Amino acid sequence: MSGIYFHIPFCKQACHYCNFHFSTSMKLKEQVIDAMLLELEMRKDYLPKEPLSSIYFGGGTPSLLDADDLQRFFEKINTLFQLQPNAEITLEANPDDLTNEKLKMLADSPVNRLSIGVQSFFEEDLVFMNRAHNAREAQQCLEQALRLGFHDITIDLIYGAPTTSDAMWEENLRIAFDYNIPHLSSYALTVEEKTALHHFVKTGKVAALEEEKAARQFEYLMAATTSVGYIHYEISNFALPGRFARHNTSYWQGAPYLGIGPAAHSFNGIVRRWNVANNALYVKALEADTKDAYYEIEQLSAADRYNEYVMTGLRTIWGVDLGHIAAMDETFATHFQKHVQSFIEEKKMIQEGKVYRLSSTGRLLADGIAAELFF
Repeated sequence: MSGIYFHIPFCKQACHYCNFHFSTSMKLKEQVIDAMLLELEMRKDYLPKEPLSSIYFGGGTPSLLDADDLQRFFEKINTLFQLQPNAEITLEANPDDLTNEKLKMLADSPVNRLSIGVQSFFEEDLVFMNRAHNAREAQQCLEQALRLGFHDITIDLIYGAPTTSDAMWEENLRIAFDYNIPHLSSYALTVEEKTALHHFVKTGKVAALEEEKAARQFEYLMAATTSVGYIHYEISNFALPGRFARHNTSYWQGAPYLGIGPAAHSFNGIVRRWNVANNALYVKALEADTKDAYYEIEQLSAADRYNEYVMTGLRTIWGVDLGHIAAMDETFATHFQKHVQSFIEEKKMIQEGKVYRLSSTGRLLADGIAAELFF
């Protein structure tokens, strides 16, 4: 169940909360795409020799790509890899890019799934976040996408913002449910270093975020999605039955993946690798054929692999399997059993045979619980 991730490092403007790698200058776009296609060629043997289950264009803003750009990517993919007949091919998009013309172009391409960065259906939130789209475009793009036959859609929504009242958050979810969107990814607004929001909070222009408000809105999110039939299959992800995101699920289940582009990460089960988060340096290294100059690697120890399994497993409905841990090393299994008991007694975790999952209460504390279980 391996896949390829393409990081498209360009955006129209910088959202105040975002710390992903991107550039608001498009002047290196052609050179970056050339370099990405070259990297793909160089690393064609990184993944197991099996058909790909998924391709994911993330960023950045992949919806800034035009038809010729996408055609170049798919032509190269098809010459180097086989795809499963029903491979999931996702493209992240911003509502302001999804004009009728752009959606028709995407409908004629191999892209079969859209991940749309709605974030909110309210103007106050979008202005606060410095999003490029407005509230009208947030709904209009969904209507147009559905009308043109895109039914495999996920949208991103952000809760916990200073501008987002409880009533507004409830309305955001109601609108999403009314469109019968099959998949939701929902995140609490966080203050990341080196972002505009971090500067605003540090200088007092924006008040510190309210943790209690974010927790309250997350609890409402869990209850509301369950009430209309969504499965809460990962901390931040909710899907109607049979509509889980295959690409992201492969991450959480430890499958190998290849990351192409500036700042892209790759994983083969033992080694993690990440590219330089600088468009110009990435292009220069690929053009000069200095193969080891544009990435770093980390060899995972046995303890690293155990910790990652616990961290990702606890975020999902599949939980953590004690048998799998014991197969890694009995020492890890003993350690896990010793430290997990208090969380079970506190009803923050649920045990079913050898499988351990977070309860609804535990999901509010997922990172802290995982850290306590690390070796």
